[in-house]
Amino acid sequence: MYDILIIGGGINGAGIARDAAGRGLKVLLCEKDDLASHTSSASTKLIHGGLRYLEHYDFALVRKALMEREVLLKAAPHIIWPLRFVLPHHKELRPSWLIRLGLFFYDHLGGRKLLPATKTLTRKNSDVFAPLHPHFTKGFEYSDCWVEDSRLVVLNAMDAAERGATIMTQTECIGLDANGEDWTATLRKQDGTESSAKTKVVINAAGPWVDHIVGQIESRTNTQNVRLVKGSHIIVPKMFEDERSFIFQAGDGRVIFAIPYEDRRFTLIGTTDLPFEGDLDAVKASDDEIQYLCDVSNAYFTQTITPDDVVSTYSGVRPLFDDQAKDASSVTRDYVLKMQRRGDAAMLSVIGGKITTYRKLAEDALKHLKPHFPDAQTQWTETPALPGGDIEGADFNAFEARCAAKHPWLDAATLHRLARTYGTRIERVLNGAQGISELGYHFGHGLYQNEVDYLIDQEFARTAEDILTRRTKLGLYLSTEQKQTLRQKIEEIQA
Repeated sequence: MYDILIIGGGINGAGIARDAAGRGLKVLLCEKDDLASHTSSASTKLIHGGLRYLEHYDFALVRKALMEREVLLKAAPHIIWPLRFVLPHHKELRPSWLIRLGLFFYDHLGGRKLLPATKTLTRKNSDVFAPLHPHFTKGFEYSDCWVEDSRLVVLNAMDAAERGATIMTQTECIGLDANGEDWTATLRKQDGTESSAKTKVVINAAGPWVDHIVGQIESRTNTQNVRLVKGSHIIVPKMFEDERSFIFQAGDGRVIFAIPYEDRRFTLIGTTDLPFEGDLDAVKASDDEIQYLCDVSNAYFTQTITPDDVVSTYSGVRPLFDDQAKDASSVTRDYVLKMQRRGDAAMLSVIGGKITTYRKLAEDALKHLKPHFPDAQTQWTETPALPGGDIEGADFNAFEARCAAKHPWLDAATLHRLARTYGTRIERVLNGAQGISELGYHFGHGLYQNEVDYLIDQEFARTAEDILTRRTKLGLYLSTEQKQTLRQKIEEIQA
């Protein structure tokens, strides 16, 4: 008998699993695909307050997110780090004074301590304007943070497992039956085998599938409470040299980010906000979305891009709480927790949320369940590091230098990637190797058998796609032949 069954292996499900397991509760998390295989790996990859939400007067959400920004920065400095953003002033859109006022609030709402404040820039005093059209002569530079979103999910699941939770990927919950105050869940693995699990409480963190799970216990789904919004991104070759990112105002009121990606080898541009109806297992960027992002980019950058320049795309669908906003981009990004019942059996459904506020969401979820688990330990997740994040002083550069001194036989690019990806867990990945020859088969671009073994043993990876897209971004670099070799090796391991 489990205390909690969590359905969904995105950031909310993994965050709740970690929190609950750390309170001494017996937790089972099931995910029909891989961890972070849908919405949680399709974000703009920012830990941020959401500057544009100030326009919708969502001050409480912005404050909550800004406070969490610093908590997460200290918890995982290997996968979360500061970024400076440049917002060029577009004279025909928002007035300069209004932007500066918003950035003043942005600097002060969350009690900023670790990140530098906003400053005003002009073309005369900053070379950051070099890649922009000449009529952009003024702008503002402010702080937010980058996050490797799918790795944040995996690290929460790892921590949950290390605290006693059971994590089952490639396992779908296909049925929920109430038995008095408890539930019996029917679980089906991708190979078709089924099993059952008994639990006191169900947490529905299925993301875009949240209504599908509700439909298993109610005669109708509460579709009026969920609004599905699709966001797409494009990845193009590097468009500018600066390490700073850009945030652009689009003519339709949206904002678009242009972010240095993968150590500035590429530029990530996104996102769109469109109502979504369709197959949630086949979400991809449409031709119109790709063209839209190219058009916004071309309105600011002197370097023109077309859909032919796009190296890769990704898309995700966010299950937002339907607050009856007129357009998708203004729908609240805050979360709503709804307690639902079949008889005396309780299920808590999670609707909406931002990756930045997942930890607070988890705390609030456990507050809702306090009557069911009065003896559970108190909240605890604000200060402990995530796996690999226990870096002295949260100083990643000093940590990387120590790693380089300890492993001089590793080339700088591979060492940097491993340190950024695994933090202090890099030693587990290397597994005592004293030279390149001891890392095993080389699949390409610094991916060796030791790392593949670690990802399968410790990070719930089951397929080549899990490794190349979500545990790392090596899918951008490996050839088709190298990817196929990796698939064959994993099939041999799994056999």
